[in-house]
Amino acid sequence: MLLENLTSPEVKRLKVASKIVLLPLGSFEQHGSHLPLTTDTDLVTAIARAVEAKRPDNILCLPTVWSGHSTHHLRFPGTLSVHQLPYVQLLIELCEGIVGMGAKKIFLLNGHGGNDIPGRAALRELKSLYPRTTIVFASYWALAAQTIKQVRESQLGGIGHACEMETSLMLYLHPDRVKMALARRDGPKHTDPYRKTDMQYGRPIYMVNEFHEVTTTGTIGHPELATAAKGERFLTGIVGEVTAFVDAFNQWGKRSGKQKT
Repeated sequence: MLLENLTSPEVKRLKVASKIVLLPLGSFEQHGSHLPLTTDTDLVTAIARAVEAKRPDNILCLPTVWSGHSTHHLRFPGTLSVHQLPYVQLLIELCEGIVGMGAKKIFLLNGHGGNDIPGRAALRELKSLYPRTTIVFASYWALAAQTIKQVRESQLGGIGHACEMETSLMLYLHPDRVKMALARRDGPKHTDPYRKTDMQYGRPIYMVNEFHEVTTTGTIGHPELATAAKGERFLTGIVGEVTAFVDAFNQWGKRSGKQKT
């Protein structure tokens, strides 16, 4: 079920407490020379809508939040960003409205890496404000790690930003908006384990870089390996793995009367 298609009286009659409220989180930022500024928003929206279509009776899907925490991309023209503390507050206030509708389970589905830290910080505050509401935050690439591992052709360093995966997904979903002739491999080339960069690699240290410090084109990864066929495989697998989490989340608290941890 899509919230934007409902009227206010219909929402009032809706048993929101029986549904998972799904809020996709995107961004508006540079994606190299070959992908549009709305790439993260386009992708997480497509994933969220596909998951909702699989479970329309269990999910109340909200429009995607297109603004994200993208301060690290600001040196590249076109990027629009919300600073970290205001973004935390934005998520808190959006969830306040969702809880006000009667929600007991909220799923923040993230589509932009920069939203990760403020998203987790918002959950800490929300737990104190609404202890009876279960709110989870997850990036789709974390939930779909197995799919990404199976479909990708690049080695570590190939999937990061405007990369093999994101470019493949956009070639499948929005081929008219991809400029493949301009796609270039770029990003950190470090071999030591402390500075490797890849969506599927957790570095043992945490450090902050501005994007212009680690890439010339704005790309991190191997977009030249992208194909529309691969994008279809990525999307099908990602939607399947996110749906599997939704099914598990839907059962939390139903079997024993207590939330699973």
